[in-house]
Amino acid sequence: MSDDSLGKVKELRHRTGAGIQDCKIALSENGYDIEKSIEYLRKKGISKAAKKSSRDAAEGLICISDNDKLACIIEINSETDFVAKNDKFLKFCNEILKVALKKVFTLNELLNEKNNSIFIKDQLVELVSQIGENIKIRRIDYLNKDNFLVEKYIHNPITSNLGKIGVLVSSNSKKKDTKAFDFTKKIGMHIAAMAPIALSENDLDKEFLNKEKEILLEELKNEGKKDNIINKIMTGKLKRVVDDNTLLGQKWIYDNQKSVLQALKEYEKETGDNISLQSFVRFKVGEGVDLKKKSFDEEVKSLAGTV
Repeated sequence: MSDDSLGKVKELRHRTGAGIQDCKIALSENGYDIEKSIEYLRKKGISKAAKKSSRDAAEGLICISDNDKLACIIEINSETDFVAKNDKFLKFCNEILKVALKKVFTLNELLNEKNNSIFIKDQLVELVSQIGENIKIRRIDYLNKDNFLVEKYIHNPITSNLGKIGVLVSSNSKKKDTKAFDFTKKIGMHIAAMAPIALSENDLDKEFLNKEKEILLEELKNEGKKDNIINKIMTGKLKRVVDDNTLLGQKWIYDNQKSVLQALKEYEKETGDNISLQSFVRFKVGEGVDLKKKSFDEEVKSLAGTV
């Protein structure tokens, strides 16, 4: 092999991360044209990535960033925590964050957006081919910063904006000073730890509440409680369900003798700030992913690379 050909193999390998033999074949099939060879490898990678696309991906990272107008949170999944610490994976996460802050994207719009002249969905294929694991951009959400104070919080961080749990929380603090940011940050830490599903009772899904009522009613009937007693007991039990699942109703992690709402009122009294919480987003890696259980034989085949 000539020095020129060897140099092209090295360049192609550096740009794509593909194996040496794959690079040699790609170049020979495409007249040693680098760009055509990259396209060839990408198409070839599609078949490799397709085999991995059905595999569970419940590890990965939550990615958070913001600019003057938007705060963005994204979950990007991998199959193993080991890959979630891979430099190529981390670089990909940060690149996607930069693109995502151009405007408010849906997940499908983001996948069809270009990053460095390449569609993100195609970059995913290349990354899967290079790393050898299924990788997915699972979900994305935003909070608008216009006239709002938006704070970010990352739990178990790999870097300052990448970790295992991510929270965005928005308030309409009038002061927007250091104390306001610090308090809102504490709210974010509370959300990360306690995982509320709604801001207040009015924001709870009616289907969720009805389901909880059914469960409580069935429990009380099974305990042999009389109908006139059941209604009284239900009121208290349902209130606990609401408090446990709403941010404002939960016990404040910094003082469990008070609720978050009470902590908020105390902060207002101490600072003179008129503040109310507007919204929040909490992503935890792999949360809600339906993992497909494999038999022992399938696990062995998977490790051997035959599945």
